[in-house]
Amino acid sequence: AGGLAGGIEICITFPTEYVKTQLQLDEKANPPRYKGIGDCVKQTVRDHGVRGLYRGLSSLLYGSIPKAAVRFGTFEFLSNKMRDEQGRLDSMRGFICGLGAGVAEAVAVVCPMETVKVKFIHDQTSPNPKYRGFFHGVREIVREQGLKGTYQGLTATVLKQGSNQAIRFFVMTSLRNWYKGDNPNKAINPFITGVFGAIAGAASVFGNTPLDVVKTRMQGLEAHKYKNTWDCAYQIMKHEGPLAFYKGTVPRLGRVCLDVAIVFIIYDEVVKFLDKVWKTD
Repeated sequence: AGGLAGGIEICITFPTEYVKTQLQLDEKANPPRYKGIGDCVKQTVRDHGVRGLYRGLSSLLYGSIPKAAVRFGTFEFLSNKMRDEQGRLDSMRGFICGLGAGVAEAVAVVCPMETVKVKFIHDQTSPNPKYRGFFHGVREIVREQGLKGTYQGLTATVLKQGSNQAIRFFVMTSLRNWYKGDNPNKAINPFITGVFGAIAGAASVFGNTPLDVVKTRMQGLEAHKYKNTWDCAYQIMKHEGPLAFYKGTVPRLGRVCLDVAIVFIIYDEVVKFLDKVWKTD
């Protein structure tokens, strides 16, 4: 259910991810290439056509399906161990299960996938791009830098995904418990689930965009400038000021609210469907 939800969601929201990454890679030190979101979209479509906005989609698609599967699988596994006698999960336990789910997806899927995605998008902005496609790109990265090349920014990714899912599942669990009140079996319709998901998504964006900016820089083609995650954060603060940690917040906010709402709706609906066709004890 998680895998299907992740795959459908990324196809809908990818262009906003592309624009967010471009704006985060656009350092203030050089004259910036883009004046803003609209200008980034305009230049990309002008130079590469509409398909340019989907550059790097394949790497996210290959990753989004296992990522959502690991996230929801780990969350369900942990939450089944932590529910009380009535089968309820309180907000704090939801937070801990979300943290576990985020760390698991970061190590197993997200870090290598995001590194490849960021390098792809960064590569397109160079005068002569060298990656011809997903598998060619991965082969080149591994050939030049070894497997370690796909695990750049692991610390930042674990911090980002862990805090991300902890915040989302905490908010989601709190809102669901509030809505159900004293009746744990009360059904929640997809629209309500979507609204709760959007709120959870917004909370996670404001909570951890600074970590996302550091992670993106640590995975870009110029990551060698930084000694480690902390050095990267220090350099951004020193050269670009605190506002640089919130670069790309607006496109990220739009994407994440949509993303989390869609993922939770599809996940719930797929689970309902699987419960009908896949009988278990």
